Amino acid sequence: MTWDFSTEPEFEKKLEWMRRFMREEVYPLEVADLDERAFMRAVRPLREEVKRQKLWATHLPPELGGQGYGQVKLGLMHEIEGASVWGPIVFGNQAPDSGNSEILAQFGTPEQKEKWLYPLLDGRVRSAFSMTEPNTPGSDPTTLSSTAELDGDEWVINGHKWFTSNGMIADFLIAMVVTEPKADAYERASMIIVPADAPGLKRVRNIPTLAGEHERFGYGHSEILYENVRVPATNVLGERGQGFLIAQHRLGPGRIHHCMRWLGQARRAFDMLCERAVSREAFGKKLAAHETVQNWIADSAAEMQAARLMTLHAAWVIDTQGAAAARKEISMIKFFGARVLHDVIDRAIQLHGSLGYSADLPLEEMYRHARAARIYDGPDEVHRVTVARQVLAGYRPAPGMWPSEHVPARREAARRKFAALLEAATTDA
Repeated sequence: MTWDFSTEPEFEKKLEWMRRFMREEVYPLEVADLDERAFMRAVRPLREEVKRQKLWATHLPPELGGQGYGQVKLGLMHEIEGASVWGPIVFGNQAPDSGNSEILAQFGTPEQKEKWLYPLLDGRVRSAFSMTEPNTPGSDPTTLSSTAELDGDEWVINGHKWFTSNGMIADFLIAMVVTEPKADAYERASMIIVPADAPGLKRVRNIPTLAGEHERFGYGHSEILYENVRVPATNVLGERGQGFLIAQHRLGPGRIHHCMRWLGQARRAFDMLCERAVSREAFGKKLAAHETVQNWIADSAAEMQAARLMTLHAAWVIDTQGAAAARKEISMIKFFGARVLHDVIDRAIQLHGSLGYSADLPLEEMYRHARAARIYDGPDEVHRVTVARQVLAGYRPAPGMWPSEHVPARREAARRKFAALLEAATTDA
């Protein structure tokens, strides 16, 4: 089978424009001392320029203002945007809004799109995704305990959620809750759109994490209580019992985007690693001349290249065969890419010594955020199980007591196979 990740020259020109735009316009936002109002004033013209370049919300089809790019092209774009935390916000595909807009576009009714999707795409509102609970394992969403019961023409929602990304600042939330308690495990939950001002919805706090107690402008991972929250029955997204299916549609391509963003972060850390190696001297020679440093650079380059090719291959499988066919590839890049991200940043910190450990470089913040990559959108262990099961499904037990590569058994089989030939050779001799 031929694998083709190639893109046309016109698209490469767009990527080059993005690289330059990120360096010149987006990176400075990281260190600008701005309040939220001033920050949004600074971002607004950048977003307009992105729209003029037809690079806004590219994860969506053209009829919704996107470009209809496949996952390979989106992956290449996310690699560039992901180098800065503000890149996705400027380009209109930041999480969780991008994933929410995708499922609204795919499963939403015309009325839901008009009320929630189009304002979200215009940047007039913000959204949150509310699935994880403190009392059930996030790696197994079939065990969700939050519920929604139909009372007349309204859903009544009760439950306790946390790590609801952007929950404190969202204008609406998409909550995954149990509506069909007697159904099969994967058909119990539904997705329901909940306005942030719905009575009974309590936004408790942004949870302090390893990445910091607070993130700028209210972004973060929130704890949410649903206490007899009432929303119209028409707020269910898709069909009742489709929650798990919709979540898979949301998370599959999203993992591709995460992995490519991680590569953007890893590349930035790698550039710092290499710059330091050729700049700093220790023990009478440049750090770049020390074998340990050379090993770090070589290992980092190889690991990033492997992760990049694996991710683009997974994206290509989605583009050509659909997300379901790429399940193994997606799981593989999720745990492998997270490790590469961590290791490259860790080496860069080590080479910079105390400077790398300090907040005078972005490495310490990158390191703290990188640790979460092994947990969100499925922990490493779950993805490893998925990969192993899919791989092992292609194998069968050895037919007898010996392994199929057992040399004595193979030798005896070869003797029988070539018996006539050996006999003829003996006779001729």
